[in-house]
Amino acid sequence: MHRPPLPAPTLGRAPLPPTAPPLSAFLPAFPPPFPQAFLPVLLALTLGGLAAPSQAAGANPSGDAVAGKAAFNKCASCHQVGPSARGGFGPQLNGIVGRRAAATNYAYSAAMKKSNIVWNEAALAAFLKAPGDVVPDSKMRFWGIGNEQQRADLLAYLRTL
Repeated sequence: MHRPPLPAPTLGRAPLPPTAPPLSAFLPAFPPPFPQAFLPVLLALTLGGLAAPSQAAGANPSGDAVAGKAAFNKCASCHQVGPSARGGFGPQLNGIVGRRAAATNYAYSAAMKKSNIVWNEAALAAFLKAPGDVVPDSKMRFWGIGNEQQRADLLAYLRTL
């Protein structure tokens, strides 16, 4: 008994009939292209918003120590300040501005000890923004403060210690 050859497999799909609608009939309609006349306006708005983010209404580039002290409450779970301050989960921060990294009695990471950082305001601002970028493998388990004004406020408070 001889059987005719089987048709080629279609992988579970029937071939589309010749009258099938085009694929574009199933896709959502896209909006028309953006009018090029608006590009200079859009560019000006975008760059204008990025040019001076710290000059937003009420922003104080030198920082507000009172607001910084309130913000420090989050830091106080690991860091101490004041006459009886000592290292705990993090080093005490009395006199941090101008101090060399790893200078106090605390079990610093090898990376922090080798960093040779002097905690001036620029170094502190960078560390507060992204600790892992400044000292990779530091013991500081903190994502950073993305808000420029909050960093300025915290630095203003740290200057008072």
